[in-house]
Amino acid sequence: MSENVLTQPATSVPAHDPGTYRRLPAQSRPVDPAVVARLLAAEWERFTGWSGASGEHNLRASKTLPLGVTSSFQHWEPYPISVASARGAWLTDVDGNKLLDLSMGFGAMLVGHLHPTVVAHVTEALTSTGTLFVTPSPQATEMSERFCERFQLDMVRFTNSGTESLMYAIRAARAYTERKAIVKIEGGYHGGYDALQVSVKPGLDEIGPADAPTPQVPFDVEAGTVHVVAYNDLGQLTRVLEQHGRDIAALVVEPVIENLSIVVPDEGYLAAVRALCDAHGVVLIFDEVKTGLTAGYAGAAQRLGVTPDLITLAKSIGGGLPLAAFGGRRDVMEVVVDGRMAHFGTYNGNPLVMAAAKAVDEICTHEALAGAEAVNVRALDAINAVIDEYELPAHTVGLGVKGCVTWSTTPVRNYRDYKATDFGLAELSWLWGVNRGILTPPGLDEQWLVSLAHTDDDMATLVDDVHTLAQALRA
Repeated sequence: MSENVLTQPATSVPAHDPGTYRRLPAQSRPVDPAVVARLLAAEWERFTGWSGASGEHNLRASKTLPLGVTSSFQHWEPYPISVASARGAWLTDVDGNKLLDLSMGFGAMLVGHLHPTVVAHVTEALTSTGTLFVTPSPQATEMSERFCERFQLDMVRFTNSGTESLMYAIRAARAYTERKAIVKIEGGYHGGYDALQVSVKPGLDEIGPADAPTPQVPFDVEAGTVHVVAYNDLGQLTRVLEQHGRDIAALVVEPVIENLSIVVPDEGYLAAVRALCDAHGVVLIFDEVKTGLTAGYAGAAQRLGVTPDLITLAKSIGGGLPLAAFGGRRDVMEVVVDGRMAHFGTYNGNPLVMAAAKAVDEICTHEALAGAEAVNVRALDAINAVIDEYELPAHTVGLGVKGCVTWSTTPVRNYRDYKATDFGLAELSWLWGVNRGILTPPGLDEQWLVSLAHTDDDMATLVDDVHTLAQALRA
């Protein structure tokens, strides 16, 4: 296709849920792959020129830490940036460079690094309350009451990670329904529990046709029976439930997918999923580990108006400390009460993380979160203007305080759509930002986060970054 040919987005795109943000370009022109390759080569050379101490640190760390990191996602070639400290919305790396943090721990740092209220509450716990009792405590009881009120849960249990919360939510669903199988979304990531490792970003050659996905199970996983369906495809879900519903305990889904950039639900999709689960007696689990408070005051479920049976939470609720939870309907959570499912954990609800959770609950008012979302929307709108001016083959998507640029002129509605996006442009866009002091996650499919510490001036840095990239692409 000629560089000068204008392309129009598809006109038959289903409407997206009105509680989400997605804006497609009116017209676009393709980008010459040779330009992308040339710019990428130059940007990788530039990267090694300013980040030498991070490279040295990675060599040291790799002797005792596999890949030199504490979580494999942190690694990229030739080496990742090593951060020495952080405050507010900014990081300082081991070279002494200042970087705008737009990853913010995938949402865990929603209130900002070293927020004074979090610091005060945690310091009080460290100096006056204690760090671990392994007994019931007023601190955990108070936070259970606060969580149930905010997220409209009947009962809740605390854990230490999103993986734990998803594992126990599935086990609760199995105990409640006396069924074993589960359904998950193709391409979806839900932590390290074996059953949820199925079809997490698999190769297209491994998963069969788009209208009848084949589950892809890694060799190291003992998954049990897991059915896989495409997001935003009610037909696939209907067929699976009609054929196997009597054996299916739960459907696990992020209400808005946030490991494939941001994939928003079609209008009416989640309500229809709710109805299908009800019809077949399947427990609906919303994985809100990444959405949570970043989607709004009470998470994506309330924002989008669909109530699951169980919700899992983590990241944004803990102010940077390791806190997670699962909870929901009383009759489902009663499996813990009557012993149908045992839930244990030495560190669950310890007073240190409860202090941080209380601080976050106090900080994240309706007004504070609405203000941060407004900053995000202004940035998205400004980036749209750049996309329009340079007729870039890209569009923006957002939810609450999160946003992303997706390098496609048509919407990404499921994993197969995601695999058709331009990963070369995605890599260049990410690296372009890193080289100009903007750190976003390295997966090429994540999103930025506007914390309560970010300002319009901070986000203008991101907008300027997109603008200079657009100029380079069209030079």
